[in-house]
Amino acid sequence: MEAFEKIKRKTVEIINEDELKHKLNTKRKLRVKLGCDPTAPDLHLGHYVVLRKLKDFQDLGHDVVFIIGDFTGLIGDPSGRSKTRPPLSKEAIKENAKTYFDQVFRVLDKNKTEVRYNSEWLSKITFEEWFKLSANFTLARILERDDFQNRFNNNIPIFFHELFYPLMQAYDSYAIDADVELGGTDQKFNLIMGRHLLEVKGKEPQIAIIMPILRGLDGVQKMSKSLGNYIGITEDPQTMFGKIMSIPDNLISEYYFLVLDVDEEKAKEIDDLISSNKVNPRDLKLGLAKGIVEIFHGAKEAQLAYDNFIKVFSKKELPEEVKEIDVSDFMVDNKLDVVNLLINLKVLSSRSEVKRLIEQGGLKLNGEKINAFKIEVNNGDVLRVGKTHFFKLKIS
Repeated sequence: MEAFEKIKRKTVEIINEDELKHKLNTKRKLRVKLGCDPTAPDLHLGHYVVLRKLKDFQDLGHDVVFIIGDFTGLIGDPSGRSKTRPPLSKEAIKENAKTYFDQVFRVLDKNKTEVRYNSEWLSKITFEEWFKLSANFTLARILERDDFQNRFNNNIPIFFHELFYPLMQAYDSYAIDADVELGGTDQKFNLIMGRHLLEVKGKEPQIAIIMPILRGLDGVQKMSKSLGNYIGITEDPQTMFGKIMSIPDNLISEYYFLVLDVDEEKAKEIDDLISSNKVNPRDLKLGLAKGIVEIFHGAKEAQLAYDNFIKVFSKKELPEEVKEIDVSDFMVDNKLDVVNLLINLKVLSSRSEVKRLIEQGGLKLNGEKINAFKIEVNNGDVLRVGKTHFFKLKIS
């Protein structure tokens, strides 16, 4: 069955395959669900891996439902977490959610995607209804989760509200009549909860499609905005290219496989080339970075990012275009306040990040390392921030 093989490709697990084959054989449009809590404004390449599988269903003619977890986001998904997520305000969640549309529709067909907010139904459930729903799940079952088990065994607090999250995600499936739900391996428990709740409610259990998790820039943990190891799908071409070039060598084949979508044989070949020292990993990364940037920014921008990287990092030159910025408002006692400037430019988000970059030698003025928060500058000086950001300073 071509449709089934298309869906199964690059999944970790399908619960269960026979049920999915049966649903596909009915020839009716399936309702395929993916939920995403707007806990940060950027979607990243890890999200892209799952979104592309959602696009496979869309290409086969099925109905895709993208749920923005504006209500569940108030709790924060504990999946894969070693501690409680910090709570977000409704205002922050609303602002983050606005940015999701442009990002999601870089992958999905806007005209064929149903977008829902789970506050539509979760905010209206009474305590009585929650009592009845909760009676179908045991505390022991919820505490079976690896993340809760680890926290419990290590005396790390588990707060009561976190226990409700899997049930809330399961209720999303009931509310929109989901036939299929997608998620990463860290979401398996939540997806199975959705299957169980649908059965309790007298409906067919949803199919749980478990997708692989893309590791972040550290090469160890899953890609995550909160962990700072992410590559945002809306980041500018230069930044995206530079970040990809910084990944450890052990991630090269994984990124080719999950993001560039090469087959397993090609990914294994890449691993073999690296382990046998038959190719410079840097050359493989150049091809990888160019390919990924092309997905989100097009061939022209990908080539420009490639040329710029070669010029800056191989030939030790400045990029073709350096953005000029007026820093007059950030001068204090005739010195540039680097911290406030970089936070205002949204290049870095905090004083601690600036401090860390300085300690790592990643902040330079005209090629010389900076070792202070306030520095003397002149018109035309070039400030380099990390590997990818260059600014020509102007004092009016």
